[in-house]
Amino acid sequence: MNIFYKELSKKIKVIREKLGLSQESLAKQLGIGRVAISQIENGDRKISADEIVKLSKIFNMTADVLLNLDKDIEVVLEKHVKSKPKEKTGIRISVPQRNLERFKEVLLYVLSKVGSKPNVGESVLYKLLYFIDFNYYEKYEEQLIGATYIKNHYGPTPTEFIKIVEDMEGKDLEKVQDSYFQYPQTKYLPLRPPDMSKINVNGNEQKLIDDVINSLSDMNAKQISEYSHNDVPWQTTEEGEVIDYESVFYRTPPYSVRDYSDDDIQ
Repeated sequence: MNIFYKELSKKIKVIREKLGLSQESLAKQLGIGRVAISQIENGDRKISADEIVKLSKIFNMTADVLLNLDKDIEVVLEKHVKSKPKEKTGIRISVPQRNLERFKEVLLYVLSKVGSKPNVGESVLYKLLYFIDFNYYEKYEEQLIGATYIKNHYGPTPTEFIKIVEDMEGKDLEKVQDSYFQYPQTKYLPLRPPDMSKINVNGNEQKLIDDVINSLSDMNAKQISEYSHNDVPWQTTEEGEVIDYESVFYRTPPYSVRDYSDDDIQ
């Protein structure tokens, strides 16, 4: 296989991991076997034109960005932005410092509450963060964490999660490889308590987070994934696309957290 396909295979693996997608999840979305994904990422199997088109949709980028080995998907944590960042030709997701700090503290709060539960691994965390974010937006029309969620087979995936957790490892949390009912599981355990002053800005945040934790944290990965599939924001988004926060205002009663009748009266 030529150098181009070897480099493309590496890029596909990097993007998949940055988006938090497993090989099995990507395989299902492409309609091929997991072994085929492994072969593609190892450079042992060529990618068809049809698969490139599907991959670009799943990765939420155009085919030319995927095929251009100089372009990439990048999550940037804007901790100290003093100068204008260099212009890049890839997909760039910038996380402002305010959102970064809030993301870290909300994650630590959730972990302090349920991180030690045997069922709460990375997949369950993704869904808890999704419902925290989207429930808050529906109820208060403001963003809490404001993460970017991609629709994939297993439910909403926060694109920034992997990058932020890498930044937190060893200081704020510990990453643990475990198993749950013989299935491999990635868990995260907090190394410090959350800074609640960065979470409770309007006084509504902690209660809403607690409501999500109390109602959903006993579900396993399969159960909470299936539950997320019936939420309107997930249902109205194409596979591999970014889930629009505005879609929460079309939620059905079982998922809605806002009393719209009161809004009508006002």
